[in-house]
Amino acid sequence: MLSFLPLLVFLAEMCVVTIGTLRIIFVSQGRKRLAPALGFFEITIWLFAIGQIMRNLNDVGCFLGFAAGFMTGNYLGILIEKRLALGTQVVRIITTRDAAELIAGLRDAGFGVTRTPGHGSMGPVHIVFSIVQRKEVPRVVAIVERFDPRAFYSVEDVQMAAPGVFPLGAKRTRQAAAIARRTLHVSGSRSA
Repeated sequence: MLSFLPLLVFLAEMCVVTIGTLRIIFVSQGRKRLAPALGFFEITIWLFAIGQIMRNLNDVGCFLGFAAGFMTGNYLGILIEKRLALGTQVVRIITTRDAAELIAGLRDAGFGVTRTPGHGSMGPVHIVFSIVQRKEVPRVVAIVERFDPRAFYSVEDVQMAAPGVFPLGAKRTRQAAAIARRTLHVSGSRSA
């Protein structure tokens, strides 16, 4: 058992830091249920890992396993969080071109859009905002780059947003269309 201890410490610390990285990200996103649940598992595994270290203070392998687990856990936590792509982000686009085509492209793709005029260092600009699900950001960026490869855009996390226009999945799109048809049918029959 003692020869497997450094590996066991490595795996435990890797799990602890991976979970901890995700927990911190979820706390910053305001996920009130998920973050504490992860915290429970994080501290439980950490107590095991630190207990093994304290019992085997002379085992350099345990120290190296702990350090390597910490390093690997940070990497995995960030990698997993990027793959999950949870949350909402605001995409801010600044362009010198007329933004009508960009706005039409974003709306056709199902994104809500707000436009405001502005003045940049080189003169008048159009500022376009869209709040989107994080996993949809690459689609928005592709639309922006097709519209104006020289447009400036920035992407930032949004902790909270009121209901608005978000792209719908295929199932939700069909459901929304069915509700719209029923609503039109009911309102049309009342006016007749």
